[in-house]
Amino acid sequence: MLLLNIDYIPGKTLEPLGLVKGTVVQSKNFGKDFMAGMKTLVGGEIVGYTEMLTEARQIATKRMVDEAAAMGADAIINIRYGSSAVMQGAAEVIAYGTAVKYQ
Repeated sequence: MLLLNIDYIPGKTLEPLGLVKGTVVQSKNFGKDFMAGMKTLVGGEIVGYTEMLTEARQIATKRMVDEAAAMGADAIINIRYGSSAVMQGAAEVIAYGTAVKYQ
């Protein structure tokens, strides 16, 4: 499946199939969350949260691709990601785009 962050695919005529999305709410365990809190005292990257969000984006992307494949799509264009804090130590990540079929 071709995934693009543009509105078109050069040289292809596209039939839009509709919006596809994937979402996940991800959290870290208490130990890593506690260590992340300690990191805020000294500054720098909070690696545990970076890893958590990277994993969440991968899961959301896979769910979006699975939804597009079920529609018979050849590609997903205009892909976007969003995230929001759901609660302390947990974040929702959504991936969405337009499923298209080549004509």
